[in-house]
Amino acid sequence: MGDDSEWLKLPVDQKCEHKLWKARLNGYEEALKIFQKIRDEKSPEWSKFLGLIKKFVTDSNAVVQLKGLEAALVYVENAHVAGKTTGEVVSGVVSKVFNQPKAKAKELGIEICLMYIEIEKGETVQEELLKGLDNKNPKIIVACIETLRKALSEFGSKIILLKPIIKVLPKLFESRDKGVRDEAKLIAVEIYRWIRDVLRPPLQNINSVQLKELEEEWVKLPTGAPKPTRFLRSQQELQAKLEQQQSAGGDAEGGGDDGDEVPQIDAYELLEAVEILSKLPKDFYDKIEAKKWQERKEALEAVEVLVKNPKLEAGDYADLVKALKKVVGKDTNVMLVALAAKCLTGLAVGLRKKFGQYAGHVVPTILEKFKEKKPQVVQALQEAIDAIFLTTTLQNISEDVLAVMDNKNPTIKQQTSLFIARSFRHCTASTLPKSLLKPFCAGLLKHINDSAPEVRDAAFEALGTALKVVGEKAVNPFLVDVDKLKLDRIKECSEKVELVHGKKAGLAAEKKEFKPVPGRTASSGAAGDKDTKDISVPKPGPLKKAPATKAGGPPKKGKPSAPGGAGSAGNKNKKGLETKEIVEPELSIEVCEEKASAVLPTTCIQLLDSSNWKERLACMEEFQKAVELMDRTEMPCQALVRMLAKKPGWKETNFQVMQMKLHIVALIAQKGNFSKTSAQIVLDGLVDKIGDVKCGNNAKEAMTAIAEACMLPWTAEQVMSMAFSQKNPKNQSETLNWLSNAIKEFGFSGLNVKAFISNVKTALAATNPAVRTSAITLLGVMYLYVGPSLRMFFEDEKPALLSQIDAEFEKMQGQSPPAPTRGISKHSTSGTDEGEDGEEPDDGGNDVVDLLPRTEISDKITSELVSKIGDKNWKIRKEGLDEVAGIINEAKFIQPNIGELPTALKGRLNDSNKILVQQTLNILQQLAVAMGPNIKQHVKNLGIPIITVLGDSKNNVRAAALATVNAWAEQTGMKEWLEGEDLSEELKRENPFLRQELLGWLAEKLPTLRSTPTDLILCVPHLYSCLEDRNGDVRKKAQDALPFFMMHLGYEKMAKATGKLKPTSKDQVLAMLEKAKANMPAKPAAPAKPTSKPMGGSAPAKFQPASAPVEDSVSSTVELKPDPKKAKALGVSSKAKSAQGKKVPSKTSLKEDEDKSGPIFIVVPNGKEQRIKDEKGLKVLKWNFTTPRDEYIEQLKTQMSSCVAKWLQDEMFHSDFQHHNKALAVMVDHLESEKEGVIGCLDLILKWLTLRFFDTNTSVLMKALEYLKLLFTLLSEEEYHLTENEASSFIPYLILKVGEPKDVIRKDVRAILNRMCLVYPASKMFPFIMEGTKSKNSKQRAECLEELGCLVESYGMNVCQPTPGKALKEIAIHIGDRDNTVRNAALNTIVTVYNVHGDQVFKLIGTLSEKDMSMLEERIKRSAKRPSAAPVKQVEEKPQRAQSISSNANMLRKGPAEDMSSKLKIMYRTYRIQARSMSGHPEAAQMVRREFQLDLDEIENDNGTVQCEMPELVQHKLDDIFEPVLIPEPKIRAVSPHFDDMHSNTASTINFIISQVASGDISTSIQALTQIDEVLRQEDKAEAMSGHIDQFLIATFMQLRLIYNTHMADEKLEKDEIIKLYSCIIGNMISLFQIESLAREASTGVLKDLMHGLITLMLDSRIEDLEEGQQVIRSVNLLVVKVLEKSDQTNILSALLVLLQDSLLATASSPKFSELVMKCLWRMVRLLPDTINSINLDRILLDIHIFMKVFPKEKLKQCKSEFPIRTLKTLLHTLCKLKGPKILDHLTMIDNKNESELEAHLCRMMKHSMDQSGSKSDKETEKGASRIDEKSSKAKVNDFLAEIFKKIGSKENTKEGLAELYEYKKKYSDADIEPFLKNSSQFFQSYVERGLRVIEMEREGKGRIPTSTGISSQVEVTCVPAPTSTVSSIGNTNGEEVGPSVYLERLKILRQRCGLDNTKQDDRPPLTSLLSKPAVPTVASSTDMLHSKLSQLRESREQHQHSDLDSNQSHSSGTMTTSSSSTANIDDLKKRLERIKSSRK
Repeated sequence: MGDDSEWLKLPVDQKCEHKLWKARLNGYEEALKIFQKIRDEKSPEWSKFLGLIKKFVTDSNAVVQLKGLEAALVYVENAHVAGKTTGEVVSGVVSKVFNQPKAKAKELGIEICLMYIEIEKGETVQEELLKGLDNKNPKIIVACIETLRKALSEFGSKIILLKPIIKVLPKLFESRDKGVRDEAKLIAVEIYRWIRDVLRPPLQNINSVQLKELEEEWVKLPTGAPKPTRFLRSQQELQAKLEQQQSAGGDAEGGGDDGDEVPQIDAYELLEAVEILSKLPKDFYDKIEAKKWQERKEALEAVEVLVKNPKLEAGDYADLVKALKKVVGKDTNVMLVALAAKCLTGLAVGLRKKFGQYAGHVVPTILEKFKEKKPQVVQALQEAIDAIFLTTTLQNISEDVLAVMDNKNPTIKQQTSLFIARSFRHCTASTLPKSLLKPFCAGLLKHINDSAPEVRDAAFEALGTALKVVGEKAVNPFLVDVDKLKLDRIKECSEKVELVHGKKAGLAAEKKEFKPVPGRTASSGAAGDKDTKDISVPKPGPLKKAPATKAGGPPKKGKPSAPGGAGSAGNKNKKGLETKEIVEPELSIEVCEEKASAVLPTTCIQLLDSSNWKERLACMEEFQKAVELMDRTEMPCQALVRMLAKKPGWKETNFQVMQMKLHIVALIAQKGNFSKTSAQIVLDGLVDKIGDVKCGNNAKEAMTAIAEACMLPWTAEQVMSMAFSQKNPKNQSETLNWLSNAIKEFGFSGLNVKAFISNVKTALAATNPAVRTSAITLLGVMYLYVGPSLRMFFEDEKPALLSQIDAEFEKMQGQSPPAPTRGISKHSTSGTDEGEDGEEPDDGGNDVVDLLPRTEISDKITSELVSKIGDKNWKIRKEGLDEVAGIINEAKFIQPNIGELPTALKGRLNDSNKILVQQTLNILQQLAVAMGPNIKQHVKNLGIPIITVLGDSKNNVRAAALATVNAWAEQTGMKEWLEGEDLSEELKRENPFLRQELLGWLAEKLPTLRSTPTDLILCVPHLYSCLEDRNGDVRKKAQDALPFFMMHLGYEKMAKATGKLKPTSKDQVLAMLEKAKANMPAKPAAPAKPTSKPMGGSAPAKFQPASAPVEDSVSSTVELKPDPKKAKALGVSSKAKSAQGKKVPSKTSLKEDEDKSGPIFIVVPNGKEQRIKDEKGLKVLKWNFTTPRDEYIEQLKTQMSSCVAKWLQDEMFHSDFQHHNKALAVMVDHLESEKEGVIGCLDLILKWLTLRFFDTNTSVLMKALEYLKLLFTLLSEEEYHLTENEASSFIPYLILKVGEPKDVIRKDVRAILNRMCLVYPASKMFPFIMEGTKSKNSKQRAECLEELGCLVESYGMNVCQPTPGKALKEIAIHIGDRDNTVRNAALNTIVTVYNVHGDQVFKLIGTLSEKDMSMLEERIKRSAKRPSAAPVKQVEEKPQRAQSISSNANMLRKGPAEDMSSKLKIMYRTYRIQARSMSGHPEAAQMVRREFQLDLDEIENDNGTVQCEMPELVQHKLDDIFEPVLIPEPKIRAVSPHFDDMHSNTASTINFIISQVASGDISTSIQALTQIDEVLRQEDKAEAMSGHIDQFLIATFMQLRLIYNTHMADEKLEKDEIIKLYSCIIGNMISLFQIESLAREASTGVLKDLMHGLITLMLDSRIEDLEEGQQVIRSVNLLVVKVLEKSDQTNILSALLVLLQDSLLATASSPKFSELVMKCLWRMVRLLPDTINSINLDRILLDIHIFMKVFPKEKLKQCKSEFPIRTLKTLLHTLCKLKGPKILDHLTMIDNKNESELEAHLCRMMKHSMDQSGSKSDKETEKGASRIDEKSSKAKVNDFLAEIFKKIGSKENTKEGLAELYEYKKKYSDADIEPFLKNSSQFFQSYVERGLRVIEMEREGKGRIPTSTGISSQVEVTCVPAPTSTVSSIGNTNGEEVGPSVYLERLKILRQRCGLDNTKQDDRPPLTSLLSKPAVPTVASSTDMLHSKLSQLRESREQHQHSDLDSNQSHSSGTMTTSSSSTANIDDLKKRLERIKSSRK
């Protein structure tokens, strides 16, 4: 027991594996309990037992095993993972359970198997059970069969595949074990229950006794269709539904199921195919030609035996068929004819669809052989033709059958009609469209009038069958002219047909349920097949398929049975009308008179033929009134028009009467039910009058009305024939003109082009030029609808005429036909002919080409020609092909019968000589165009072999084959190609070329189809194998095609087809299917064809395709297809693009290889980065060689294979240079469309081009350079940055070419080098070119030196690498070169440097030999360009090279930079360049002197060696500019969340984290910012950031920019994320700018960009709209203030000035932006008094100087706002005030000070402040509060002023007073007029002030300044910007007292007078200068706050001109500041100021 207790403690799963049986038994029992308890099928508990279930069923102990089986059954039923165990468990059941003696065990085993089937694992179970049948133990075999039988009985034949079971049945019947045989019998009965007679053929060879027993059992079976009783899990819902339906009394579902199931099993499918070709007697072909009939008979008998095999293997039966056909057609022995026919029958039956390709050859021969009377021959022929019919479609053989119908032999006619009748029985309404029915009906209608009764009967039967198949509605339009008797007879036949079918499983059943064979056999028998036993079996196959396969065909050609009809009611209506109208009898004149007199006044009728024209006219007027009042139904149209035609009728001589008459005809036609009979009465007369000058228009109107009533096609035909039967040329030309207009108005629908064309040809031959012109105009209109194919009708006209026609067509090119405006409403209601004509376009339009006379060329295809084509000598074969091409060319359009040509050409498609293969393909292309749609019948025998050629290894042959296939498909549509197994057989071949071409072709064609034959499913298994093909291209093409297969077949079918794959493959394929399902495009919609507008809707659609540029556009009009197809292809392509990333080609060009339609460069993510890594890691060879070796070429080839289209790669690496040219041409074409791809493969493209530089062929080189020019232009537009890798593997090789002897090549190379500077820094180009100067080739040396000169000229000295000194020394060496051109180039280069940098050059070039030095000096003298000219030179040169540099923040585009910090540098560099180009004004960049330009290349190269060129400058000033250079090289390492553990390498870590700040991924950026913030917040760690500030700020504004441009626009991004990122950035910056030491590290350029970013952010309206947006903007405000206060004051001031300059220049920049920049500047101005000593004034003045140079005063004044000029002057004034005259010492950095506007401006300011020499009067600049010299008499002055003010006060003398005041003030500039103003109103004060300003402007001609410009007007006068009081007064424009600053200012002056100390400065300036700047500090303190209000105030001022209280009281308003104004309450004012401040905040 101890043992027991041991295992009892174990867990269940371990017990199950225990070695003790008891333990296992216990384990199984517990497991069973557990399994029954688990409710969740996905519970993890199940997985524990996954590996044990097999042990449950295979337990060695029988008792335990039983329990194990029970547990296993429950497991399989409930566990979701059970499916994984299927294979092992079922095999265990088979081997270990089925052999058990216990019945219970076997039952459980069977149950487990069935349960696995239920959980969708049927295939695996069946596989294991079939394996079990091979077991030696009969017990096991019996149990396996029993399990299969039960499974079939319960699940049905849909789930259990019968084919493999039936295959093993005969073997089971032969078993020695009786049990096995009995079980076999039972399963055979069960199978028979499901598939009935289909089972007979496979079992026909078993023992006859067994067969008899089976037959007995089979008879006992119930006849009803069986239904499954058990369902799969996935079907169990269906089962429930089914039960509901059955309970409701309908088992329609069952019927449907049955319909689905039965066709699944086809006896034919169950048979093994037999290969017979090799078994033919060796001498067969000789014997069959033998003279003796016995020998021929022997040969045929041998074949007969072979073809009795019910299923034959596919092969090339062409020769055999040809031999048999010959016997049938030519043999004189009728017995042999019958025998050969039987052989053909056998072949057709055994091959089925595979015989289709030969059908076209044989059918005409058999039909013609029906002339034989002998019944057995006739019967054999009938059997043969019926069997052949089933292998093809009626459409394919229709031409041949129709041709035979015209045979004179009555027997042939009879048999043909009977054959048609039998064929019709196999059709359905959809496979017998009107387009097919129409010609057959036409032929049969002739037969029903035949003299031979048997012919008539057969025709009646055929028509009756047609009537039965498609219904009366479809057939009646064709039976219009058939009299009633015959019509009844047809109907009678139709009923008979139904009876026959009804009794014997008729058509209805066939269509609905696809009933099995017996019915078919019988039905064929009824139609004249008696003894068809041997073909009865296979027949159902194709039959069952027929309706399905063909159902989808017609719609794609736009010929379904519906279009054109307005629905059934409409059709009936039309039909009725039509019959009535056609039949409308011609009334006699008496009847007409009677009818007319009933509706017309009697006087009217009497006066009709009066001799007095006035009476006739009056009569016409009455006639017209009567007609106008008549009701449509009562109007006797025919009677009325007869009255009009009554004498004098149309011979009426008076034009007025005639006009009325014609008008009445039009009225009658419009208002009445106007029939064709009526029309015929009048048309002749109308045509006669159409040329009449006075009546012509009325005649045309009448004709148009008739056309509307009787349809244009009929009217036009009548009119044309009448006009051309006349002699009058005027009538002819006017008729043609009328028709041209009518076509435009009515559309082209239904017109008989053929009839017109003959008339037009007559017209073109007319002698009268007007007729010819009209004819050509008509052709032009027709061209709009018919397209270019119209020209073919006139190919044989005279050249002169043809050129006129062409010119007319040219005019019409590109126009689309107008929408029809007439003939629409009528058609929908009473269109007489619509039943017929509505359909007409389907033929007329589509088959315009069919109207062309087609030549019969079969007689030219002689046997000699055919033997020539097959000759052993290729030259003779070529001759034969040339002849064929000649024949087709000559014939232009040919009939479909081309004799033996197809077989001959087919042989040439696999010719060993590829040139002949191509020639054959060209012939086949010609053939397609020449034969038109009729080429359909050759698809199987010629089209499919063309597809085989797609597997050719030669690219050009494949291209030709593809073009040919496309040309054919244009003509045939796709249905013929997709039907049958041919296409799937092709796809099965494991040829990668064939597979990729074919799949590509299908991917192009399938999306354009609305439906496809079901046979498409046959391709799917091969498609799946392609998905796993070894060849990458095949896999890709297969993936591309997948969605389009799915679009037609549906996901379910496709997924089901994966069942046969290996499990691993299946999973992969299913995953791809899922993906494709998501991307699956919708099926294209049917072309719109509104029934109410048959002409409007359909005609243009049909004819337009032709006008599209289709190659040899014959094809395009052949069917409606091309147009919708193109439209669809385009429609699909957008979806497909999203789905596949591949364009769906909608190419119509036939010549272009399909393969070439995809992208040529495939974008491989990170492909380039990986290649660079590989090269760095030395995994591949570095691209470095003197001449390319094979391994380099191979390596490049390998690298390209993944990202360049295969076909292009073949061209690129071809041995022939012409292919390289081709490749380059393609690359040029795709350059624009595939920018992404080009950039992704750029390194490879450049490497490939370097290989081309080593080619000897000039044309390739020229082409390559041409491509490079375009490429670099594109790259610069795309703002791409060349990576180091790309540059180093390309530039050295390009430079080799600069030494080419050909001038044109050198020029191109130089142009490319030029363009390269736009994508690669010139400074980096420099060393490469420098290297080129060391070449042995003197031309190369010279060109390189010249290029170096150009670089220096364009980009300055900084391009010289490694240092200017070293570079120039190297260049100077070449002055001593032995080659003259090199010497010259070296000298010119150094002269260029001299022109830029002056004498400094001599230091740099070091010591030269005397000779060289003298040459150089001489050259410099000659050039006579002094250094001062340099900037000008720059300005000229620069635009050519540097200006177009533009870049953007699309950083992802930039090449992978070498490391993080350099990545940032590059980003920064491109950012700066873009910022510069943003300005859009070239002069901006150029006005800045070179020394002060930010040299980006310098930054790029970490190079600080500037001092050598500019010794006169203070170096550290430039350091600021180059600060980003200091970024250290980071070592990339993982980001640690804290800095504590990073002391080892802090700098590199910081670098790395900073680089992540600019990341495109928001979370990465936030993480990096958080880490930096952590550092900044800890004082002890913050210093770690030192040295990284610029780098950090660059990263930050890059991120700001990224958010602004990318994230904000990205709708998918949560805006919360963005707000979060903004918060982090702003928080970080605020932390940074609180630490002053770090803040001061920010350099000018970076600060400029930072401010740019922040201001842009403040103005971003998108942010304001967000919830927390306002908060963000407030934080930014705070941050800006911090930046302004804390950063280095020089840098920030400089940055703001440059930013202002840029923003004013930028046209795109908003005025708000500039305004904010200026506000920042004002803030800086306010800080100046505290910071002035720390500012580098020289640099600030330099910036102001540059600003003034870019914006001279005139230009600034043109600005919309006066802010900029005021800002600048305020700044200058403040600086002047703070620095005094010393300010003029700070102009050191300005080169030509005397040129500078700045210096003049400062001087003026200083002058004003110094006053006139020695004068004691002080000049108060600001307020102009003048103080008069104490000596002058105050009384006098006051009286004088009082007088003046009196004048101003009086209305009359105002102006005079103002003028006097102005004169007075001018004379005494320091006079104080304030007392006079003080007591007056505010309005009066400003009035006086304004008046003075106006006078001042008039007198001094300064009208430029607008009167209300506030500050600036006063500035203009005094040249000193307004300080304090100016601005303070803005605060109180309402007339209150002025602010305290005024008093402070006065106080200072008074203190000064008393000698008290005002200043803290040590060196006190002279008194006068102090007086001149009285109140500067207050500018900074009290008033700048108010500047922000300035703009609003100004606007309000401008609105209220009348109360203009100018914010700046000008110098005449001094009274406000006199000492007497002490009444002002200063405290009160202070409070007010505080309020203003707070409101501003």
